[in-house]
Amino acid sequence: MPVQMAKPPQVDLDNCADEPIHIPGAVQPHGALVFLGADGRTQGWSANIARILERPPQLGVPFAELGLPDGVNDLVTECIDAIEGGEAPAMFGAIDLLGAEYDCVVHAHLGRVLVEFEARDVSTDEVALFAIKAHNSIDRLRRQKGIEALLDAAVRQVREFTGFDRVMAYRFRSDDSGDVVAEAVREDLVPYRGQRYPAGDIPAQARRLYTINTLRMIVDMTYDAVPLLGAPDAAPLDMSFAVLRSVSPIHVEYLQNMGVAASMSVSIVINGRLWGLIACHHMTPKRVPYSVRLAADVLAQVLASTVQSIESRNEARLVERAAKMRTSLVESLLLEEDPLEALVEHGDALLDSTNAQGLIVTQFGRVVCRGVDQATGEAIVAALPQAASDLLEYDCVRAWPQDVQPSLGKWAGMLGLPFDMPSSGWCLLLRTEQIEHVAWGGKPDKLERVGPLGERLTPRGSFEAWHETVRGCSHPWEDGILTHARMLLGELARVSNARRAQTETMRAQLLAMLGHDLRDPLHSINMAGMVLEKTSGTDNKGTLGRRIQSSSNRMQRMIGQVLDMSRIERGLHLGVGAERVDLAALTEDMVEEARLAYPTIVYDLHTIGPAFVMGDGGRLGQVVSNLLSNARHHGQPNQPILIRVMLAPDQAVLEIANAGAPIPPDTEAALFNPFKRSSMNNPRNRTGMGLGLYIAQQIVREHSGEIAYRHVPDPDQECGRVVFAVHLPLADAQPALPPQS
Repeated sequence: MPVQMAKPPQVDLDNCADEPIHIPGAVQPHGALVFLGADGRTQGWSANIARILERPPQLGVPFAELGLPDGVNDLVTECIDAIEGGEAPAMFGAIDLLGAEYDCVVHAHLGRVLVEFEARDVSTDEVALFAIKAHNSIDRLRRQKGIEALLDAAVRQVREFTGFDRVMAYRFRSDDSGDVVAEAVREDLVPYRGQRYPAGDIPAQARRLYTINTLRMIVDMTYDAVPLLGAPDAAPLDMSFAVLRSVSPIHVEYLQNMGVAASMSVSIVINGRLWGLIACHHMTPKRVPYSVRLAADVLAQVLASTVQSIESRNEARLVERAAKMRTSLVESLLLEEDPLEALVEHGDALLDSTNAQGLIVTQFGRVVCRGVDQATGEAIVAALPQAASDLLEYDCVRAWPQDVQPSLGKWAGMLGLPFDMPSSGWCLLLRTEQIEHVAWGGKPDKLERVGPLGERLTPRGSFEAWHETVRGCSHPWEDGILTHARMLLGELARVSNARRAQTETMRAQLLAMLGHDLRDPLHSINMAGMVLEKTSGTDNKGTLGRRIQSSSNRMQRMIGQVLDMSRIERGLHLGVGAERVDLAALTEDMVEEARLAYPTIVYDLHTIGPAFVMGDGGRLGQVVSNLLSNARHHGQPNQPILIRVMLAPDQAVLEIANAGAPIPPDTEAALFNPFKRSSMNNPRNRTGMGLGLYIAQQIVREHSGEIAYRHVPDPDQECGRVVFAVHLPLADAQPALPPQS
């Protein structure tokens, strides 16, 4: 025995946004519905089924046994044969049932077959005349060249062949609010053209149905919904594609508030998105034959295709214009010494290709403005983030950092291109504030009141234009312009990287040249100092000779470090030999030299005998010397420096430690970077450039070893000890002792 199928819950304040409008459990009363399984057996029907059947239907019987005309059975059979993945497109035909004319529409959805019988109050001949009018309308639309003219023509043609009192074309914005951009209306009705309707007027679930089912008709707003009957345990019937689907009571009340008695809507869908809507209103109940509605749907598809073609042509022109600008700009950037000058030179093209009104370019702290007050430009630049890799996009003042908002003046939108972050290079495109006077179709809020279904959110009761002035926003950045800006950003970044690479190469070559050309005269100065010292006895000339030697040695060491750094940065190896080197003996020699040079410092050396590694004695001596120098300059004064050479399994270990507090984490992360601020600003090593650890690490790595820092507590030192440990692979098998503490 069939029972009434479940209805959706009452719409109230809590569940308004989640109303399941696709499973209403009812149909509009101007037709009847039967639904089947994919096997063709009857699963349910609308409660008014008696208007089309001579005898009551039964659950589970084959559809062919319901006593319907052969034409209907043929449509059902064709639909079942076409089912793929539970779906089949709509098929329809005109039939006569119990002396009345109907449009029979059959489709399959989610494995069920829906057979709908929609009463028609016009003859087949009249429907044919409607179809001819619709065909002529479609032909007229194809001749339109602009979107505005296209929509104007569409609403006039739809009103002409359907006879609605009002036909409007909505165009939706990116925020899903919609503007009435075209209208054909009965002369005595208030026009709605130019009014905007908020996004909330079409909730998300309704927007989804408008997108997948582009055609919907409500014959009479005062209708009493006819419930569906089915098996007690039957799942709700999904009516997303049904022509008789009962609509949301909120939508019915919304249209009644506008004085509408009948409604038809045709969706304009472009690339899967609801681009617009043809909305038709009539002030009295009205039926439009299914075939005529299909003609309107075809017209909307032609409309969508034409709009897409127009937008594609416009976008192609924008792309071509933008590509020419980018090519010209890149050529100038590659030739121009100053990137800012090239950007300013192409300022007009930049502004034109992005529909912007102001330009700011900045790099290395220099700010150049075009169309923007200098003080405003500098304030905007000061508020930019220190790090960015993608476009920075604002289109409302409230989106900007608060501290710069009072300085913006007329500017509200910005598109920032961070083309070179190391030099704080930005290209900023600005848009002015667009003061917009919006004529809303009623105040853009839903009202809380007691409606026909109790307390809930109801549609607006008044649709008189409600005017609002919107300030503080620019025209939003269009998708095509954002795409162009990202391509431009990529080009600017590539040019900046190429210029930086060229500069680095020239710098490295200059350093190498200077190092090579200065070594010989420095060597001559050093030799002259030695001769002066040896031949001067104990007078001041001997002291002068030692100072000359000391200064020239320091200059040679600095040049050597710079040359090593240059080789490393260019991806060249430092060049290490491969011979057996006793790390313990090498360390003893380097410590002895340090004791002679700095007799006031205590060097506490412990070795465990020979520790042979394969490598370059000169380069390894450079590592030991750099670590000793690092400990001497950064350790606490008057505290010993500890040096240990140990053997571990398959490794020789050199540790050099000085008294000192732990290195802060941010400094530790950059320990082995060149030109460290902590090294270059050390008052105890004013000539240091922060290259020692950087070069030492590279030498150790070229010996297949590792160098690392750690901090250890020491009972003799309140602050503990800073330890640098070098691990090198042993040259061959030799007795390995347990690691020494």
